[in-house]
Amino acid sequence: MQTFDLVVVGAGAAGLFCAGIAGQRGLKVLLIDHAPRLAEKIRISGGGRCNFTNREATPANFLSENPAFCRSALARYTPQDFIALVNKHGIAFHEKHKGQLFCDQSSEQIIQMLVQECEAGGVERRQPCTVADIRTVDGGGFELDTSAGTLRSAKLVVASGGLSIPKIGASDWGLRLAKKLGHAIVEPRPALVPLTFDAQEWAPFADLSGLSLPVVVSTGAGKQRGRFVEDLLFTHRGLSGPAVLQISSYWLEGQALQIDLAPERDLAEALRSAKSGSRRQLGNELTELFPARLAQAWLARLGMEASRPIAECKDKDLQQLASQLQAWQLKPDGSEGWRKAEVMRGGVDTRELSSQTLESKRVPGLFFIGEVVDVTGWLGGYNFQWAWASAAACARSLEPSVAAPAVISA
Repeated sequence: MQTFDLVVVGAGAAGLFCAGIAGQRGLKVLLIDHAPRLAEKIRISGGGRCNFTNREATPANFLSENPAFCRSALARYTPQDFIALVNKHGIAFHEKHKGQLFCDQSSEQIIQMLVQECEAGGVERRQPCTVADIRTVDGGGFELDTSAGTLRSAKLVVASGGLSIPKIGASDWGLRLAKKLGHAIVEPRPALVPLTFDAQEWAPFADLSGLSLPVVVSTGAGKQRGRFVEDLLFTHRGLSGPAVLQISSYWLEGQALQIDLAPERDLAEALRSAKSGSRRQLGNELTELFPARLAQAWLARLGMEASRPIAECKDKDLQQLASQLQAWQLKPDGSEGWRKAEVMRGGVDTRELSSQTLESKRVPGLFFIGEVVDVTGWLGGYNFQWAWASAAACARSLEPSVAAPAVISA
């Protein structure tokens, strides 16, 4: 039976990075993944160019039932640390928006970089390889029944990811293992996902599909309140774009969204000022401030005549129009679900993990890193930074074993 210092289950961003660091620290490492292709989520991210980190990442950009948990790992492995690794491998990149860094060429470069780091550490890889069962053993360590045979390991890292995008191999394996070994799970739900609305209620806006504009969107209250200034995209079924993907991580069923379609503008005053000496129609005036389709749809929704001269409009009617546009409240009936979600919110409860090492407080030698953990980043490279930081915190805490695990427990 083969014995390893460390087995990492999951060859995505966190798993690859953890395995590479641990191998270079002198551990005998095996990396296992059930998918036939390596790191598919990296491959498809950022439109194929991988938004691999965000220069501005701080703990404030992450959600968790235990918000302080991510601070230690993020402080000890920063975006600048990962940028240094990218530079070491000669990968050209650029900043696109709000600190988001993308490869100039292809996300495949990040995958190959991680593979090379694993090779530098002598990491053995088995893929595709499934894990049917895991048992703890007396004296510490684990025994794994895999499709490539049974093996033993002193330490076990679960980097199996979340439930998002099942078509590329997402599964609940890590969550099921955590439950089996006594861990609490924060209920998983889709995050960074388009939101949908009742078809009948959305009908007045369905023709706006494809329209995009900058907005302020918010929802929730207290520590669970989210507020973003981003671009909003209308679709046939609802809303998407960065604004909605961001706010979806905060949205809970039954909550309404508040949307300001004219951010950083006193719209009521602008409309009242337009009355002075203007012979233009209301619709034409509003089209100066908004995309034409949006202006027409909004006037129709409020029963206001687009052809009416703005000079004849009452101030209270213009005030109502402005209020509707800057304090639009609407209640989603759901989301596009796991197939469209970029990440999972929820996961293994971090109150049962060490914030220093990501090690289980219940099962010595067991670690959970990356998306399987209840830490979810904003859109824009933050979730990759959590993958790197949690992997580094885990791998740097490990030392090579001096002996193999002993007799299997009952």
